Amino acid sequence: MAALVAAESAASPGLAETAEAAELSRALSRLLPGLEADSKLGRRRALEALQRALEAAWPEESAANPAAAAAAFQGPWARLLLPRLLRCLADPAEGCRALAAHLLSQGLRRAARPGDALPRLLPALAARLAGPQLARGRPPEACEELRLALVQLLGLAVRLGGAGLAPHLDDAVRVLRCTLLDPFAAVRRESCECATGLARATPDHFHMQSESLISPLMQSISHQHWKVRVAVIEATGTVIQFGNGKSVDDVLPHFAQRLFDDVPQVRQAVTGVVGGWLLDLRDRYSFFHKLIPLLLSSLEDDIPEIALMATSLWEKVGLQWQRENEEDLKDKLDFATPPPAHHPSPENRPVLGCRELVFRNLSKILPAICHDITDWVVGTRVKAAQLLSVLMLHAEDHITQHLEIILRTLQRACADEDRAVVSNCIRSAELVGVFVSPEVFLKLILSALKKSPSPAGLLVLASIIRGCPREALQPHLKVIATELAQPHVCQGSENLLHGEHLLLCVQTLVSVCQEDCRGCSLQLMEVLVTIMALSGATGLSDKVQETMDALATVQEVNSRQDLYREHIGPLVEWLAATQNDWTVHSVELLQLTVVVTHAGPALGEVLPHLMPILRSCLQPARDPQMRLRLFSCLSRVLLNAKQTIDSQGQFHHYLDTVTKDILVPNLQWHAGKTAAAIRTAAVSCLWALISSEVLSEEQIQQVQETLMPHILTTLEEDSQMTRLISCQIINRFLKSSSGIIDPDKFIRIYPELLKRLDDVSHEVRLAATSALVTWLACIKNDDGKSYYQSNIQFLYRELLVYLDDPDSAVQDAVLGAPLSSSCFLGLLPDDLASSH
Repeated sequence: MAALVAAESAASPGLAETAEAAELSRALSRLLPGLEADSKLGRRRALEALQRALEAAWPEESAANPAAAAAAFQGPWARLLLPRLLRCLADPAEGCRALAAHLLSQGLRRAARPGDALPRLLPALAARLAGPQLARGRPPEACEELRLALVQLLGLAVRLGGAGLAPHLDDAVRVLRCTLLDPFAAVRRESCECATGLARATPDHFHMQSESLISPLMQSISHQHWKVRVAVIEATGTVIQFGNGKSVDDVLPHFAQRLFDDVPQVRQAVTGVVGGWLLDLRDRYSFFHKLIPLLLSSLEDDIPEIALMATSLWEKVGLQWQRENEEDLKDKLDFATPPPAHHPSPENRPVLGCRELVFRNLSKILPAICHDITDWVVGTRVKAAQLLSVLMLHAEDHITQHLEIILRTLQRACADEDRAVVSNCIRSAELVGVFVSPEVFLKLILSALKKSPSPAGLLVLASIIRGCPREALQPHLKVIATELAQPHVCQGSENLLHGEHLLLCVQTLVSVCQEDCRGCSLQLMEVLVTIMALSGATGLSDKVQETMDALATVQEVNSRQDLYREHIGPLVEWLAATQNDWTVHSVELLQLTVVVTHAGPALGEVLPHLMPILRSCLQPARDPQMRLRLFSCLSRVLLNAKQTIDSQGQFHHYLDTVTKDILVPNLQWHAGKTAAAIRTAAVSCLWALISSEVLSEEQIQQVQETLMPHILTTLEEDSQMTRLISCQIINRFLKSSSGIIDPDKFIRIYPELLKRLDDVSHEVRLAATSALVTWLACIKNDDGKSYYQSNIQFLYRELLVYLDDPDSAVQDAVLGAPLSSSCFLGLLPDDLASSH
């Protein structure tokens, strides 16, 4: 018998394998009863013994013939070990369950046909991880590590079972739907890998079950662990790739939200998955308009690696679509058009397929961008603004047909408080200038400015002009400048932002068009003058001056003073048209102030136009506040009259106008603080006039004859400044008179000055004393001294009192009077002369 068995063993190696399996079966049979022990320790020892037996039954030399070893193991594994180990998965002892899971994993790896175990393994795993079909509470397996081991076991079964999993797809999906929501992060990650493997293993059947995995995946996509989020995104990509493409609609909002994730790896995962769908998804043509925005958003990612990855994927998508539609694109491929002359980056121009994909889907994408660009979340607005510029760079001149909605969107977005949103919209507006003809965009944007000018609209216009080629813009310069100079635009608001963006429009026109701006220089000057008038003390004045210098350079004149000289006449005439309606709130008044203050020597060339405006606006019937502002402006100019209003030496022709038509009416006394302020302003203006050295002595005498009575009355004003300046004016009048004054008028002067010696102001007292000294100095010959003897005696008696004044400066000023001279002593009474 032994010889017969030996002969059979030698004749067939299969019998030897059966013998090995039988030996393993006998070994296992001795150990398996221990799994039924009542004690936890007994079951655990039995499982440990099984583990040692399996390791002993799989010696190292079996690696030389793994197929034979697997075949020998298959029988005992399937018949004896598998069913008992599956029962141990429900063991009350956690350690026993862990050992059972480990042994099941070893068994699957060693078995020749691991797929044979699936009909029993999958239901057992479902029972431990998913519970009954309708009871979707916590899984029966309470231990996190064991749930992880069981999911890993399921993943192993998926990898080894392959397409054989198809009949058991329901159980596998039911398990994954629970484990994808497991509280333990590692279980979720392993479940994602398992779902990916399941989709790849059963491509012909998976689409029937894929939709049921989308909901748990999307619930996990915002998990607090970034590694879980990455795993979920990658798993979702594979599930939809091999499953039902209709699920894309359910997933896209979540993917879009992940593009705002703070972790770069998450954004990179979204980029890779979306790029893969655009390349390989069966129904990708139906989802181009939904997937393209997600991939293009990554082109502007802050992380260079993600941006490069997105660029590479997008180029592959474009080239693939180009190959697939080669017939439709034949003409465009054969007769490729070069990039526009002012393309921002012609060397990086997207390939034809990418440009066509964007152009053909732009009408579907734009409405969503226009909605998101005004979203309440800043990040959403920034992404939408970035995406808009990328789309416009791809669409090129095809944006013309969508220009109205684009401009409307840009005007809303440029009013955003976030600088990133505004900067991206500025870039988009520049692309409008690059790709769209000025005839088209000017018609739309200028009409919008006419209806409701706004800082955002001006910023969009400035940005478009910056992107537009000079030669294309040249025929339209006059139209643009004229529209900017319209009152409803340049005077539309006193808001600082409005002025800044209006100035930006002028700066951009000058920098882009250079010498072409000569034809519209006057209109640009009107705009600049208006900006300076409305900006006040907001800090725009220096920028306006710099812009004027730039405009002067392109005009080929030396400075902005020459620029004023070139346009001063039309500017003043432009302002004079509305002078009868001016008030202190009129913009034209502010504009006139700017012109008068900054025109310099050019002001002397327009006196025939300027003086009628001043005479009309400084009449007592006009707005008091306006008159105050004009007097202040006129005083500043008169202080430097040689370089401003008298630069041509013609101001003396208008002296009567200034004195009789302007100063006299405003020096008349009227009740009220405002009237007093106007008299102060008029007195200051007169002092600036007679101190400016533009008047000869004869002309000053002429002014004196007209205004001396009015100035004597202003010595009684409540304002200290008015009294002080009035004393100084009288002093100046007396010095220039050379004693040639009507005696009656001359005698009226010193009593008024004497009153000021008791003034509460120290400065006024000194000024009055100085004027009295000058008054006495005007009496030079003996006839005059005899004629004024009584007045001199009276004045001397009054002045003697102030020799004991507490203020030493007043004493010194009185001692300086010419009464101390011997030529006056004979005029004094004996008692005064002897005391002297």
